[in-house]
Amino acid sequence: MTQADDARYMARALRLAERGVATTQPNPRVGCVLVAGGRIVGEGWHMQAGAPHAEVYALQQAGSQARGATVYITLEPCSHYGRTAPCSEALIAAGVTRVVTAMEDPNPLVRGRGHALLRAAGIALTEGVGTDAARRLNVGYVQRMTQGRPRVTLKQGATLDGRTASAGGNSQWITGPAARADVQQLRARSGAILTGSGTVLADDPALNVRLPGQALAPDGRMLPWHQPLRVVLDRRLRMPLRGRLFGAGGALWIYTERSTQEPQALALREAGAQVATLPSGADLPGVLSHLASMGVNDVLIEAGPTLAGAFVAADLVDELVVYLAPALLGDDARGMFQLPGLIGLDHRVRLRILEMRAVGEDWRVRAVPDRRGTEAD
Repeated sequence: MTQADDARYMARALRLAERGVATTQPNPRVGCVLVAGGRIVGEGWHMQAGAPHAEVYALQQAGSQARGATVYITLEPCSHYGRTAPCSEALIAAGVTRVVTAMEDPNPLVRGRGHALLRAAGIALTEGVGTDAARRLNVGYVQRMTQGRPRVTLKQGATLDGRTASAGGNSQWITGPAARADVQQLRARSGAILTGSGTVLADDPALNVRLPGQALAPDGRMLPWHQPLRVVLDRRLRMPLRGRLFGAGGALWIYTERSTQEPQALALREAGAQVATLPSGADLPGVLSHLASMGVNDVLIEAGPTLAGAFVAADLVDELVVYLAPALLGDDARGMFQLPGLIGLDHRVRLRILEMRAVGEDWRVRAVPDRRGTEAD
């Protein structure tokens, strides 16, 4: 195989991995391709936690043709027994002679061990083909494993003058149908959707994935869309005991400063919510750390200006996605962020724009915090 061959087959494995982008949580998105005699003899991707990994599907498809084949995998094959058997052992047993991987698995249970098992079995190993693309595909998983917190995306919908709701608090709908459908894709890729109690009281959101159709599994079965956890920060336990959050969707978690034994907390638990007490309801790093411990790789924030500003001020936002509608609401309308203490340009929050594109009649802007310092640095 030439370097060009390796790049081409790894690109195919990455495209396969992308098919699991909305179904694999909390596991990483992984694709696998088996090549023998200059052609693909087996391929697969991981579809959901507890289901076979990408390598298993590819080996099943290849059958006896796996012996002597070259394998392309977007992530180091696992080496431990969890809900499935180790893929590194399956590859060894199948008799493959070469394995090409995009990146090492940052999971401490795997990190380097899968590669070591392959080498010990006499299998030729090539690492680092398509690494950047593989990391982008699993950036939340990598961050959870290496930093102990999920990747945080903050979503806002606003007018061109940066207003998210009218002076009377009405925000439905500032953006159009195409933008709202795009948000559903963001939700489906997330492990949790987080908001504040103020938004719950004002808007009664459902915070679930509402997409037509289903995701197709490697074996031809149809999979339901992943439903992320729904997370509410509610310092004073103002949450009502009914509403759309208690309907269809992912599990509901409420973080508060109050005791979980208070009558309101007990009533919320009786209604189906999980209630967790933190030393401070504003302990945003603590919330993220707890979500990471539950296997959440990516958090999507859909909140009002106070909570959105608090996450930005705490430097806990990894990406902003802002949908801008061609409209103006004026000075009395509600803004996107409350950021007290920003006195002058030297204190501004600097961003780097990654992408701007039209979504229906609106514009979507993707940006990340620019942590390279100010011009004066």
